[in-house]
Amino acid sequence: MIWVAPLTLYLLSFILCFESKGWYQRKFYLPLLVISLFILTYLPTLGITALPTSVAMVINLVCFFVVCMACHGELAQQQPHPKFLTTYYLMLAIGGVAGGFFVGIIAPYFFNGNYELTIGIVLAGTIIAIVYLKDMRFDKTSKKVLAAAGVLCFMALISLIGINDHLLNHNGAVLSLRNFYGTLKVTVNEESGYKNLVHGQISHGRQYTDSERRLEPTAYYVRESGVGKAIAISQNASASIKVGVVGLGIGTLATYARAEDVFRFYEINPQVIDVAQAHFSFLSSARSKNELILGDARLRLEHEQPQAFDVLIIDAFSGDSVPVHLLTLEAFAQYFRHLKPDGVLALHITNRFLDLAPVVRTAADHFDAEVRMVRVIVPEGQAGFRSNWVLMTKDKNYFNNAQLADANDIAAPKNFLPWKDDYSSLISIMY
Repeated sequence: MIWVAPLTLYLLSFILCFESKGWYQRKFYLPLLVISLFILTYLPTLGITALPTSVAMVINLVCFFVVCMACHGELAQQQPHPKFLTTYYLMLAIGGVAGGFFVGIIAPYFFNGNYELTIGIVLAGTIIAIVYLKDMRFDKTSKKVLAAAGVLCFMALISLIGINDHLLNHNGAVLSLRNFYGTLKVTVNEESGYKNLVHGQISHGRQYTDSERRLEPTAYYVRESGVGKAIAISQNASASIKVGVVGLGIGTLATYARAEDVFRFYEINPQVIDVAQAHFSFLSSARSKNELILGDARLRLEHEQPQAFDVLIIDAFSGDSVPVHLLTLEAFAQYFRHLKPDGVLALHITNRFLDLAPVVRTAADHFDAEVRMVRVIVPEGQAGFRSNWVLMTKDKNYFNNAQLADANDIAAPKNFLPWKDDYSSLISIMY
């Protein structure tokens, strides 16, 4: 959904600038371009909660449209004599291919951070400045030098802001990686004594560096969390259990395992597996048999024989990019196929931007399952995080357990359509 808006504005600016020269006016757009480039450079330096999501989106899109109008406007003014138009449009197409190759191939596999926005901003400002200064006629050389100096100072300013932001983002990082699935950083907090894995801007787990506490469950997986209680209930009922986990993180959940248990982790990002094994010790110290399955969990589950999980944990929704195909009725059908009749499905739906509770509730109603939410607020300074875990089961007596006395019912949303493989709506669940 998100990429449709900037794509629409990009195409609109292209149409307007090439349809008529009257749409692009330098005296109007160039001052706006300076403001927009500064805002686009400065906004990433703010925290993700500094502005309401809708406000931040509008500001970004407006500034993006101004930059597109300036770039396409200047490009349209460079149209040559008709006999050279074939070469002109060929070069325009080559530019598009080069840009796509840079963003889609070079950046994810050769950068260890998200640098392409800063690079794009600086290049856009530099190229437009060169074209503008080339076309302008100055009655004195000193004025041209002064204009060029002003441009250089501004470009240096936004470059320094961008570089400083990237340096701050990597401050304290002992490892920075990036691939198609995003950026990974391992940071060490010496004061609090733990290592942390950050995917984008979202923490995917932390581990104490102290030997006495290194196997203590942290982050969203503390013992009082919904997933901690679900595992404990199953372990109290059986001498050995089988647990499936969609989303490895740093393998924190492996710390719950007993020697007789089996924990089966599904992870789509190979770099996450490498980092969890090389920089954290939850997996290597686990007493149980750990099975690591690389690939898309939905596809893997569809092709596997029923696993008879006592607990199946779906932990792939805490970031700003939610894998919708793991929340459809077809996906839930696979989850219940792999669960024991009295097994429990634990879904981690903590999210800054999206309220996933209606999606889960409608799925529970469709499969005639009992459902409750366990909310945990961890005091400031501790290694745990605020978390919302939804527990779903077809065992009608499951929530009579005393450990789930604080679990809350989820209100059935009115007129909320269940998500399917051919229908979903992020707009309907945005905060």
